[in-house]
Parts: sequence; C-alpha cells; structure tokens
Amino acid sequence: MEIREIKTVSEQILNNIEKVIVGKRQTIQLALISLLCQGHLLIEDVPGVGKTMLARSIAKSLGLNFRRIQFTPDMLPSDITGVSIYNQVKREFEFRPGPILSQIVLADEINRATPKTQAALLEAMEEKQVTVDGTTHVLPSPFLVLATQNPIEYEGTFPLPEAQLDRFFMRIQLGYPTFEDEMKILDDQKYRHPIMDLEQVADGGVVTEMQETIKQVFVANPVKRYILGLIRQTREQNEVYLGSSPRGSLALYRAGQAKAAIEGRNYVLPDDIKALAIVILSHRIILSPTGRLHDLSQTDVIQTILERVAVPGGDPLGWQP
Repeated sequence: MEIREIKTVSEQILNNIEKVIVGKRQTIQLALISLLCQGHLLIEDVPGVGKTMLARSIAKSLGLNFRRIQFTPDMLPSDITGVSIYNQVKREFEFRPGPILSQIVLADEINRATPKTQAALLEAMEEKQVTVDGTTHVLPSPFLVLATQNPIEYEGTFPLPEAQLDRFFMRIQLGYPTFEDEMKILDDQKYRHPIMDLEQVADGGVVTEMQETIKQVFVANPVKRYILGLIRQTREQNEVYLGSSPRGSLALYRAGQAKAAIEGRNYVLPDDIKALAIVILSHRIILSPTGRLHDLSQTDVIQTILERVAVPGGDPLGWQP
C-alpha cells in the first residue's frame, strides 16, 4: 500500500464515522491514529458525549468485531479473559472466550473495576494475548481497546496507577458539541440513530496493511531531536515529579508517522509532533507538590514545554527523505 492510498482510505473512514460522531473530526482522527499505531485509547469524559458510539462506529466502518465491557467492582479477571468449563459430554475442558478476544473492545468505566481486574485487561493490551489455565490465546488483529472513565466521579472508583496509565497510547476527550452540531444531532436522530445505517468502508486486512506502511514514513533527525527535547523537558521541570518514559517518545514518534500518512505525506513535520504532544504525553507525567500547589494540570505543563522547546526550522520540503 502507498501513502496516497492511506490518505484516501483514511478520508473514507473519517467521513463515515462523522455521520455518527458530529463535529469531532479531530478527535476521530486521533482515534484512527491510535488504531494505525496499534495503541489503545483512554477517553476521559462525562457521560453521554458519544464514547460508546465512537467505538461502535469504528468497528462498523471497518467490519470488525465489537464488544463492550461494563466494569463494576465485583467483576473478576476471568470475566474479561474467559474461563475453562468442563464439558460432561466430551469429558474435557472447553475454553469460553471472554469479551477481550474481540477486535474493538470498549472498556466502559475502567476505574470502577478493582486493580486485579484492571491488571488483567492491561496485560492483554500490552501482550496481545491472554493465558487461561496455562493455555495462551492470541488476540485478533487489528485490536483496539477504548477505555473510558468519568472525571467527575470518584466515589467507589479505583483510579488507574501511573504505570498502567503509561500503557495507553493517548488520552483524549470528546467534549460537548457546539450549538449547531447539537442541532444536527437532534435532526439526524429524529427517526433512528445513524449508527443503524452506517456502512463498512474498509476491512481488517486494509488496516493491517496501513499499520505496516506507516512504519516507512521518514522521520528526519531534527524531528527526532525535537521529540527527545520534549521528552527530556518533562523530566526536568520543577512542576513534574516523574517525567515521560521512553514509551512516550516511541508513541510520539509512531503517532507522527501515522498523522503524516493520513495527510498524504511520507515524511513527518515538527508540527505533527507539536499537534500530538498533549494527547500523547499529558497522562504520562506525575505532577510534583510544586505543580499541584500552583494548581497546574498535566496539560498545562505540556503546553508550557511546547512553548519553551524550539521547533526545528527550515524549508518544509527539506523534511522529505
């Protein structure tokens, strides 16, 4: 697959999903970037803004299996990974796969599950496999987890530890629609939900090809130094107790390649990195007491770093290989 084909297919996917998720093209693009980079999304937003519809729309647009897991405090790891049940007729154990063995998985309200159950999900995300009773089951490909958590509810929740947050490729918010977009939502859903009529525009094989092709997108040394400059600044700020890990620099590198490919370029620009830094890095840092004292958020810190670190200059055509 060539880069221009990635741009064409990406436009088809984005336009298709926009029939359901109105006015959130940039957020949809971030979700597609995460899928192409074989990463996972953490959506931190209030209820009712379309988190479930985003996951379902991606699955329907690509013809992929979709499963939703509603996390609760009494959920067990086996409720996610699956369980072996004894078949009395065959006199042998049979594996009943859990919902994690799907291609698009919505982990709804992940912070309501106990740490043990959270760990079972995150292990599957990292290793792309689950082990039940000594038998390893490989997860299907492509595979994407969209985990959600409500930022305004804390009672009865188990917040994800920082080490587990680091495993999410990016953290995004959908946010409320504008007045005009919400009016369109009312009109579109007058008789039935647009998700019911959503058509498939690509398939899993095409996504796999796209995932391999974006790895060939050229990243110049000045852009690599810019990425590492941002990462190192997260480790040197007084407002930050713990900076981004090398996983963060790799994620920013891959996301830049995917963004460039979606826009039809075979080279990454510094602006690609700058546009992705907040969603890739903000959940990977821990604020220091100084930062909390000044009432700073993780997003504020990354924004300050973006303003401090010099962007590589020069002719944009010079970034081409």
